[in-house]
Amino acid sequence: MRATERTQTQQNSSQAPRRVRVVCIADTHELHRELVVPDGDLLIHAGDFTFFNHASKIQDFNNWLSELPHRHKVVIPGNHDRAFNQVPRFRAKITNAVFLINEGVTLCGLKIWGSPVTCDDTAYGHAKPEERASLYASIPANTDILITHGPPFGILDHERGSNERQGCSELREAVMRLRPRLHIFGHVHVGYGVMQTKTALFVNAALLGWAGDLENRPVVLDIRPR
Repeated sequence: MRATERTQTQQNSSQAPRRVRVVCIADTHELHRELVVPDGDLLIHAGDFTFFNHASKIQDFNNWLSELPHRHKVVIPGNHDRAFNQVPRFRAKITNAVFLINEGVTLCGLKIWGSPVTCDDTAYGHAKPEERASLYASIPANTDILITHGPPFGILDHERGSNERQGCSELREAVMRLRPRLHIFGHVHVGYGVMQTKTALFVNAALLGWAGDLENRPVVLDIRPR
């Protein structure tokens, strides 16, 4: 390669947006210290890091977050983490990650929005379909990564071989409208996996298995900032 060609290649490489490695987990249910977490730029936990809201478990989870090497960490609560709704001051206990409850943040050049609301639990309100529809209407239109605790209806929300769906119809309508590049969730443990559609890349990152242990592995993927 001639010097001029090498210089041009280096310039093109430097101009290209760097890929962001995203590590996705959910439903660790106080077993976080048993987890081997792959390194990456952005760690996302999609809720249910506790079982029974014990303050000591919340503190240990926050301490564990501080021990991880990821440059950025984002956490949303799940229905089992209802203490953050019942005792709002508990939010201050999560100091080693960006903690989202129906709000957004921009990290690594990616616009992220997160919500703990599910359609089958009232831990964070929005029990009525119209309430959930109103909430999801507030998600910014340019969201790159959507994090919800529960899945959208029909997407990684049921056990293989079963026709019973556990996802949220209002969330599905919002996702079809918004078309985020990545949608991460958990809650329905048996739906663990990854699904690529024309609408988005969907990740059910629920790690807890039927036996009560961390049966599944974190999902790791790369995404480029816009």
